[in-house]
Formats: sequence, structure tokens, C-alpha cells
Amino acid sequence: MTRQRIIDGESADGHEEQTNWALRPRRFEEWVGQKSVIEQLQIALSAAKKRREPLEHVLLDGPPGLGKTTLAHVIAEEMGVADRIRVTSGPAIVKQGELMSTLTNLDEGDVLFVDEIHRLNMVVEEFLYPAMEDFRVDFTIEGGLGGRTVNFKLKRFTLIGATTRAGMLTAALRDRFGLRYHLDFYEPNELMEILRRSALRLEVDAEPEALQMIAERSRGTPRVANRLLKRIRDYAQVRAEGRIDHSVVEKALSIEEIDGMGLDRLDRSYLSSLIETYRGGPAGIEAISATMGQSRDTLEDMVEPFLLQQRFLTRTRQGRCATRRAYQHLGLTPPDEREEAIEERGLFDG
Repeated sequence: MTRQRIIDGESADGHEEQTNWALRPRRFEEWVGQKSVIEQLQIALSAAKKRREPLEHVLLDGPPGLGKTTLAHVIAEEMGVADRIRVTSGPAIVKQGELMSTLTNLDEGDVLFVDEIHRLNMVVEEFLYPAMEDFRVDFTIEGGLGGRTVNFKLKRFTLIGATTRAGMLTAALRDRFGLRYHLDFYEPNELMEILRRSALRLEVDAEPEALQMIAERSRGTPRVANRLLKRIRDYAQVRAEGRIDHSVVEKALSIEEIDGMGLDRLDRSYLSSLIETYRGGPAGIEAISATMGQSRDTLEDMVEPFLLQQRFLTRTRQGRCATRRAYQHLGLTPPDEREEAIEERGLFDG
């Protein structure tokens, strides 16, 4: 069984999600980061309230762990329907009838949140189009030549879709969302504020310098930051009398094999494979995944986004290439510098 990566933005399990709910913001004024998105949403919500209409359908996209699910619940709270948000996911809706049951039970102004909406099957997705556009559904009761189609009128609701792969959404579905927002990785100062609030709620004694270190190694992801804080808290309680300082963070994260840039063993293995096996690239993702024994999806979803953001990696038409920054981080000499050193040595020997 594959070990859960501590710096993976995906949720680990139900227990972690339950713990994290206590740390999450409930209203816009509690939200840290994503300033542009929050401001635009506040304007859209205020305008909808003045018109006494439900909010337009909202699409949230971005890497895992940035707060798409949390933001959906904050929107429902701000709309005054926090207790009337229905939560499901693309893979969970297999048949039209399942979606039909959910849609017909929605009241005026309710929120339907669909996580991983890019994984809806095409039949269900097409069934959703008239529901989003005209607030009606056409449901076929019987199949075959004698089949009957019944039209159901729906109450006006707000669909909030979340996806980590916006490029996999069909244009027809994407265009039916009136509001579309992309969530970016967080800055270290934003993560430090999130960690400060989490430490207070968890009753953790942590020095500001220690929280800054955790923020810098959290890969720009709040879920990772909170997960690291809890792991370091465990280490501090067992080996450091409960107080988190600079040395405690260093020792706890060295056990987890997380370096100063937030890279773990899998990240470094990716860069090492690209540099040592393929001379830094360009190399295709299929070749890299075969060399590492990892699936392509794992590398594309869990490894490459952060390496690209941190400029350790570039993508070209020919394939992936390691940057000079990647060589330096691994303590290796970039090819051009190595060639220059060989030439200089050759001139000196001559």
C-alpha cells in the first residue's frame, strides 16, 4: 500500500477532514489569501442579494488543498443557506436518476456543491445542462420506442463546481458557469497567518520563527501547512515538552524527509531521474513515470505543479526539462557549467 505523502494537497481521510473543519474559516472576513477571488465573490453576492436572486453558478479550479470545498461552504454561509448545502462529487453521480433526486429536492436559493466535477460522465453532464441554464430537467421514465419524457421544473439554485483539472471540463459545461475563479498557491506570509490561527485553535505553543519555517515548506497549500503543524505538534509533545521552536521544526521535518524548499523524497526522485537518466531533459512524462515506477497521473497531479511553480521544472513541446535551479537544489552541476569546467581544465592541462 502506498504511504500517504504528508505534503500531498489531497485529503488523507475522513478523520483528517473532520479535524480540519475546526480550523477552516466560516465567513469571508476570516479568509486569508486569494484576495482577488474573495473580493469578486463579495461583489457578486452583494449584487445577487440586492436583486433577491440566487448567486450565479460558480466554478472553482486549482490544485488540491487550496480551499475550494471550504470556499463553497463559506459562500453558502454568506448566502444564508449554510444548512442547505448539498455536497456530492463527480464520481459519485453514476446515473441520471441519482442527480434527478438531488435536483428536485433543492429549494429556492439552495447550494449544490459538486467536487471533482470534471469526472462527471457525459450522460449525467448533458442531463445537467438544462438544469443549470433553464432550471428544468427532462427525465425519461421508460426506454425504447414507447419511452416517455417528463419535464420537471426546478427551483432556482446555485451550483458550485470544483475541479483540479479545469482543462478536462467540456466547453459546454464550463460556459454554463457565470462565475469562474482560479485559486493560486498561497504566499508564505499568508500561510503563516493561517498557521498562527490554527496554532491558537489547537492550543499549540509555537514561536513565530517556527511558524514561518513551516509556512515556507508548505508548498503554498493551507491543507499541507495544517498537516505539518499537527505532525510537528506530535513530535514536540513527545520529544520537546510541547513547545515548537526552530530546532523542533528542523528535526520533525527531517524525519519526514522534507527539505528547506518543501520537497520530499518523491519530488527529489523526480528531479534526479530527469537529470541523471535523461540528462536534464527534454523527456516525456511517460518515460519519466516508467523510470520512477509511478503513474503518470500521480506525477502530473501531485508532483509537477509545485516543481513548475518553484521553477525547478519547465515544460516544452519536446518534454520536461530540469532548470538550473533544480541542479543547484540537488547539489549538482548544470550541464553548461560542467562543460565549461572541462574546457577550462583541458586548456590548463594543455
